[in-house]
Amino acid sequence: MAAISGKIIEHVLVAKSCQQNRHLSTQYRQACCNLNRCNLSLFLGGNLARSRMSTIQLRAFSKLKRRIVFCNAAAPPTAASSIEKSDFLKLQNGSDIRGVAVAGVEGEPVTLTEPITEALAAAFASWLQDRKQPDAARRLRVSIGHDSRISAKTLQDAVSRGIGRAGLDVIQYGLASTPAMFSCTLTENEDFLCPVDGSIMITASHLPYNRNGFKFFTSAGGLGKADIKDILERAASIYKTFTDEDLRDLERKASQSIRRVEYMTIYTSNLVQAVRKAAGNIEKPLEGFHIVVDAGNGAGGFFAGKVLEPLGAIASGSQFLEPDGMFPNHIPNPEDKAAMEAITKAVLDNKADLGIIFDTDVDRSAAVDSSGRELNRNRLIALMSAIVLEEHPGTTIVTDSVTSDGLTTFIEKKLGGKHRRFKRGYKNVIDEAIRLNSVGEESHLAIETSGHGALKENHWLDDGAYLMVKLLNKLASAKASGEGRGSKVLTGLVEGLEEPAFAAELRLKIDQTHADLKGGSFREYGEAVIHHLENITVTDPKLQKAPVNYEGIRVSGYGGWFLLRLSLHDPVLPLNIEASSQEDAVKLALVVLSAAREFPALDVSALNKFVQA
Repeated sequence: MAAISGKIIEHVLVAKSCQQNRHLSTQYRQACCNLNRCNLSLFLGGNLARSRMSTIQLRAFSKLKRRIVFCNAAAPPTAASSIEKSDFLKLQNGSDIRGVAVAGVEGEPVTLTEPITEALAAAFASWLQDRKQPDAARRLRVSIGHDSRISAKTLQDAVSRGIGRAGLDVIQYGLASTPAMFSCTLTENEDFLCPVDGSIMITASHLPYNRNGFKFFTSAGGLGKADIKDILERAASIYKTFTDEDLRDLERKASQSIRRVEYMTIYTSNLVQAVRKAAGNIEKPLEGFHIVVDAGNGAGGFFAGKVLEPLGAIASGSQFLEPDGMFPNHIPNPEDKAAMEAITKAVLDNKADLGIIFDTDVDRSAAVDSSGRELNRNRLIALMSAIVLEEHPGTTIVTDSVTSDGLTTFIEKKLGGKHRRFKRGYKNVIDEAIRLNSVGEESHLAIETSGHGALKENHWLDDGAYLMVKLLNKLASAKASGEGRGSKVLTGLVEGLEEPAFAAELRLKIDQTHADLKGGSFREYGEAVIHHLENITVTDPKLQKAPVNYEGIRVSGYGGWFLLRLSLHDPVLPLNIEASSQEDAVKLALVVLSAAREFPALDVSALNKFVQA
């Protein structure tokens, strides 16, 4: 054990990290299933089928004996099986890497094995070394954090071996948030071994328990699509070089130590200081406020005890703060109906002033006011726009493509700002805001209806916790100035936002095996559908195509609008409809259906059901 000012809490040899991991963390005590060689013999006489447990069985098992599923992570490694470059490329999910990390779900074979993970980590190290020259006094540093998923620690150890293989220093943070993993590349504090040169967050956001993935950061921000493709191509080459001896050697390199640092201490302290500063450096600016948090058993449980309570808020009634990668209570997703119902109930049951909810890795968030009114999607964008435009009058607010017409009117007519409705994808929205600033158009907020939001003042960091801090700043400053208190301060900011009486999202799947694709890609097929719909709408005087639109086709008519676009990653055409009534929404849906029927590989069953209802 070694310590630097008490901040570095653990030194772990690579060769021993797997065996020791289950004992290291007090924050995250749920041991994780090893994706390839999980030993569940502690239960049921060792008769659990390690690779054929169903989702239901695993959930039941988790509830029966949660947090004592131990895994034989120290089993001897085996030579990498034959995997092609194309298999690696399939792991790309935009600017992230995503895959299956836990066996047991039918039709979902494991794609993030330990050797594959080691290759991915070594590839990131190679990518980083090509772009950063190490300081003469030290080697390059890479930090690793993870959310609450049951495969997190196994993958953390595999990532550590891959980074160590490349000769870089490895710093494990344990349970962490995605925003913290970017923040640590900017923090200057040698006691915490910061700044790091690169960081890796192990997460798959709100996806099911068997999934996992990786997000990569440098001080320039999150890596883009081209960078991820580069890393995957490097990983495919590195993977081919692995042998039994090579994999064993990774665990034998005892001279390379892994250090563990409590970086979340710095991250949460920065959030606390931001609120105190906004309130005029008052020590407990939220004293008297009752605020409940729903972390959904993800990584956001810290917010209640490490942020709200030091600011003086009462956080009793907060729920699902304990990390549990089976997500037994609800999906950690601010867009999920059950999740929003859960935090709304907590607010009303506890008579709280405000409720806050996070997704699994805390890069998305939403809120609920004291009356139970949800502050998410368009309302959250409107609220954040009001706060930002008070600070930066006239600035451009960049959003994704599915925001409402009422939001545009609110931002431009009531708040005096500019609304740039761009593409879906948080990285697309952030990059567009950065681009606008680079060409002289001021933008201070990039935000999606999903709850992803980034501010210029926060280094364009996509941070759900910081979004909520901006709300807390408003509460604290209003109280300090005597303007008012309670969530009415926030709800008052969105008065005048026109909201649709009816809204729906339908997903039209493309059958990639259908003969009508004629050997083409689903993207080409989807674009053909959109083009055909465009031809139909221009001939209808009751419809008007949006003059400025960056993806798919957006059309107004019948007192509402629709947007049909291609999914960012999947063979799906999402259709968003908003209208003043369900009857008008059906009229818009029939327009889309008239075009979609011409394409037999397109599953229009959801659309048929919608118009018939």
